[in-house]
Amino acid sequence: MTTTYSVDPGEPDEPYLSFWREKHLCTLTTLRPDGTPHLVPVGVTYDPEARLARVITNAASAKVRHVRAAGTEGAPVAVCQVDGRRWATLEGRAVVRTERERVAEAERRYAERYGRTPSPNPARVVIEIALTRAMGRG
Repeated sequence: MTTTYSVDPGEPDEPYLSFWREKHLCTLTTLRPDGTPHLVPVGVTYDPEARLARVITNAASAKVRHVRAAGTEGAPVAVCQVDGRRWATLEGRAVVRTERERVAEAERRYAERYGRTPSPNPARVVIEIALTRAMGRG
């Protein structure tokens, strides 16, 4: 029997949202130009009201290159976290944002979730993921 764990990314239940508020290392999966997955550890923040997930990173990173290569419609990506039997995945279209106010908001949310302010980085950008799907077991 197949069990699905679908969640509305704009209206998650409290256990799912609570899991995303805890401090956990996550993964981001992007696609390389040859179509193979590129999976890296990242910090992720989840904003269900805006239906966004955010990842702060350096503009020169491979993940940024992969997202930018997809063009203006964005790249299909997934972020995931796991803790024992609890797990959560957010999927959507990612774009790279360089606007200072968007980067600052992502840094603020990162500091809130992870308990530390990111060190200054003039090359920092934010990957914003417009969420289309969520699943998991919080």
